[in-house]
Amino acid sequence: MEELFKHILYEIKNKHDLILVTLIENDGSAPRKTGAQMLVGYKGLIYGTIGGGAVEKRSIEMAQENLKTEKISRIHAFQLHENKQEDIGMICGGNVTAFFQFIDADDQNWQQLCQKALAQFKNHQGGWFVQNLSGSAPALYDKNFALLAGTPPEDPFPEKNLSGTVGHYFWMPLPILDRVLIFGGGHIAAALVPLLKTVGFRSWVFDDRPEFTTSERFPLAEKCITGDFTRIADDLTVTDQDYVVIMTNGHIHDFEAELHVLRGPFAYLGVIGSKKKTASVNARLRENGISDEQIAKVHAPIGTAIKAVTPEEIAVSIAGELILTRAELREKSAGADHNCPMH
Repeated sequence: MEELFKHILYEIKNKHDLILVTLIENDGSAPRKTGAQMLVGYKGLIYGTIGGGAVEKRSIEMAQENLKTEKISRIHAFQLHENKQEDIGMICGGNVTAFFQFIDADDQNWQQLCQKALAQFKNHQGGWFVQNLSGSAPALYDKNFALLAGTPPEDPFPEKNLSGTVGHYFWMPLPILDRVLIFGGGHIAAALVPLLKTVGFRSWVFDDRPEFTTSERFPLAEKCITGDFTRIADDLTVTDQDYVVIMTNGHIHDFEAELHVLRGPFAYLGVIGSKKKTASVNARLRENGISDEQIAKVHAPIGTAIKAVTPEEIAVSIAGELILTRAELREKSAGADHNCPMH
């Protein structure tokens, strides 16, 4: 969503009217679920996707037509099965409803809202983006429901963690990118950091070799730290929200990093290495007071089992496991299905 607001701000500063298309309801099988968004300008798609295929193609056409003629907000329902009303050639079997939000480039409220939203993302602060389905000005709230920009909704506030349509408004949480702490700046890390950026993680890289923690080597990392693996706490604090990936340049450093992380909270911990190495390390961890319960939380060997060999393949394997863990944690927190469109 951060990139979406960046694109909106850029376009309105250049005096380009826009249509923000948001899926506000879905029923049954559909390419994307509620909350998927895309931004459309006079020339077509600018950013995002609501699933591709016929729904997206028709939505882009409708948005372009709107920009050239009416310039209004509207709601439109698509039936993804054979029907006489509007058969768009999709037979997924479900239905989706899209909100076409007209954005006037001269509306200062949108510029202020985008700037406030980007500040929230920069500071890793959560919040809520609230669209008025009548088409009037949206609103932006922080995580405590304090108004940051826009016009406050007239309907009652939703329950905590609720997203979706509430009365005449559509609520969407501002996603905070989860942090991945990568211990070891080698070849796999170099392949992993840009990949994680594309799937909504932010990366910190830690190594004791200065040449492996440069911004030139990791231009997409949020932070690079040169430190001592025996004194990790001097440079960073691992929290219960962090995903930790350990793949240093040696078994000793792997063990030091793993021992440090296991003594505190974390969201995910994965360690590279063979099953034989893992068994040896686990024995040493027990000798240092780490319980079997804690050791069982470690993903080792790290990654999903796709028979990865090259650094790039291993990076894909690790990213896949991180995506799965994130989805499972979000489901547990929300008490609801993750709604992955692939399942």
